[in-house]
Amino acid sequence: MAELFQSDRNYVLGDPELELLGDRTKLAQWRHKGMGPVYYKLGRKIVYRGADLNEWVAAQRIIPGGTPSHA
Repeated sequence: MAELFQSDRNYVLGDPELELLGDRTKLAQWRHKGMGPVYYKLGRKIVYRGADLNEWVAAQRIIPGGTPSHA
């Protein structure tokens, strides 16, 4: 699969590319619940690495009529 995010780039809240995953509220809920993609917390700033986002997206792949690829 083609990568949705640039692997060598860092993404911060407010970057429009993160809207593919959900809005700020959804991302905050996932972080609070220990879900969602890996992130870094630098002071008050949340940073997502493109490589981590691509890895998380790939793990969400579902084959219709089959099982999730990460099962």
